[in-house]
Amino acid sequence: MAKPLIQVIGSLHLDFVTTTPRCPSAGETLQATRFDIGAGGKGANQAAACGRAAFVTKDEQDVRVEMVGAVGKGDPYYASLLQSALHKSGVDTTNVREVEGTTTGSATIIVDEGAGGENRILFVPGAGFKGMDDAKEVLGRSSKTPNVVVLQGEIPRDTVLSVVEHYNASEQTQVVFNPAPVWPQGIPSKTLKGLGALIVNETECLLLTKSMASEDSEMVAVEKEDDLTEEVLRQIGKTFHEQLSISTVIVTLGSKGVFYSQSSGSAGRIPAQKVEQVVDTTAAGDTFVGYFTAMLARSVAQGMNIKDFDVAAACKEANAASAKCVARAGAMQSIPFGYE
Repeated sequence: MAKPLIQVIGSLHLDFVTTTPRCPSAGETLQATRFDIGAGGKGANQAAACGRAAFVTKDEQDVRVEMVGAVGKGDPYYASLLQSALHKSGVDTTNVREVEGTTTGSATIIVDEGAGGENRILFVPGAGFKGMDDAKEVLGRSSKTPNVVVLQGEIPRDTVLSVVEHYNASEQTQVVFNPAPVWPQGIPSKTLKGLGALIVNETECLLLTKSMASEDSEMVAVEKEDDLTEEVLRQIGKTFHEQLSISTVIVTLGSKGVFYSQSSGSAGRIPAQKVEQVVDTTAAGDTFVGYFTAMLARSVAQGMNIKDFDVAAACKEANAASAKCVARAGAMQSIPFGYE
């Protein structure tokens, strides 16, 4: 039997990180502590997480993973850093388009040690926008029909909405949608109808439900994260199921674990795994998405209806992977392999 296929459609970025004792004032030159260049972008991180989750041994994957994205043509950092990191994670980069006249998306990050690691980020989308602004072209890059498609919010909004709606209309493909970041314009209800899995953190849950409440009086509008009690989360999940036919709703809660709700009626909160020392939480959410998606792809490929998918078991495995991730430094490089 052919291995299940996951396509991750999203961003590939280069992260330029400067760590400094404090942020300089206007006109001031200050010696920083360190400088790092890393592979990033939510799309690339989630593709790496899917790929690494699929490694059942050091040499074998039971799920195929493809990255669909865009980078600047001839960018040396792509070949030496981004592409290399994805290949080591078992990700096929054939459908990453190299775009003329623009650069690979980048984030310049200043980490202020004097403010407890507070960061300031300047983001340039580059090829991530210019090379991903035509939904029809993006959909046409691969002739293969994926079992699961994963999308985020770091490529053009119109492209994401069109691709989500396209695959939601297909009976052959399930969509895992992680709207991070949530666009200021929100997400139309029609885009979410029939979604396989919606995965958000607490902040994204607040923003999404607020935008949905303006369209639908049934949706609970919550003002702050502390108000996201389990009772409220159950009501939010129920509304998504009944009004939009979303099969699975997941809200990651950081150190409080994860809440899940299925259209079948199953719902609950799974505690986070204990971590002796949290080193870096950068890729925790992307790791969760990747491991959850790998389990979903295995089940869908076997003909299982998504309504019968064991979401609780998938969340527990994804939680365990995220716990390993936060105990390590870095972003993509901190994501564990499935055989660990």
